[in-house]
Amino acid sequence: MRDFPSCFGENAVQIADSSSSNGNKTSQNLVTCVYQCRLRGRSCLITLNWSKNLMGQGLSVGIDDSDNQSLCKVDIKPWLFSKRKGSKRIELDDSSNIDMYWDLSLAKFGSAPEPLEGFYFVIVSDRQMLLLLGDMRKEAFKKTAVTAAPVPMHTVFVAKREHVFGKKVFYTKAQFCDKGKTHDLMIECDTIGTNDPCLIIRVDTKNVMQVKHLQWKFRGNHAILVDGLPVEILWDVHNWLFGTSLGSAVFMFKTNLSADKSDLNILQWSHLQRFPDSESHLLGFSLILYVWKLE
Repeated sequence: MRDFPSCFGENAVQIADSSSSNGNKTSQNLVTCVYQCRLRGRSCLITLNWSKNLMGQGLSVGIDDSDNQSLCKVDIKPWLFSKRKGSKRIELDDSSNIDMYWDLSLAKFGSAPEPLEGFYFVIVSDRQMLLLLGDMRKEAFKKTAVTAAPVPMHTVFVAKREHVFGKKVFYTKAQFCDKGKTHDLMIECDTIGTNDPCLIIRVDTKNVMQVKHLQWKFRGNHAILVDGLPVEILWDVHNWLFGTSLGSAVFMFKTNLSADKSDLNILQWSHLQRFPDSESHLLGFSLILYVWKLE
């Protein structure tokens, strides 16, 4: 664990703060999802940034190759009437095309900017679907019938980053493998008015981790089992204890398919900024949470 403290330092918080001087207000509604796919025989990453501001929901989509070179980037703003439902074609340098189709006109949202139901979002290339999201699958296939054959997709959900807010208890949902069960995740920590703060993490109401004497153990890691998979929990709550009121704690939940703790040495912060690279994809799924305390 020699390398771990460098992964969660001040730079980790600045990613959330950099967009605005009032960082926690701006970053409150931001979810980033990363999928690994094959595009014309190459390994690629599809990155979706779901966001929400005073005008409504928004979505940006980027596709990068294994060398971290951008192949395309598209901004979709569903709060504009003409953009709630539509399509876009992107021409790549090799004369191939990528087509995106979406229908968010009836989408339902919870507290997060990521839609829950009533939508579809599709990426198509070479008459094959690279990505299909949402519960309106029939509508999606009907929309892409001319340009997309319904063949099995080799796309894997590899990483997610989101901002979570609360006063003492923080809730989110987590899916620790690509087609696994969605679990309720709860983080509880009270750092105000107590001489000995304690950190508790629960999965589906089950207590899976408890850290006492947190002022001495504000960074660390702990291994648990979820759905039979080893999951490594890494945390840094330094800013909660010693930082400013706007500082966030950082948590990472990583499925480690090799079950070898030495693999944690590859988790350099540069990888986490763009999410796992082609080497770390093989190890499983990463969920990174920036957790903010509301006043």
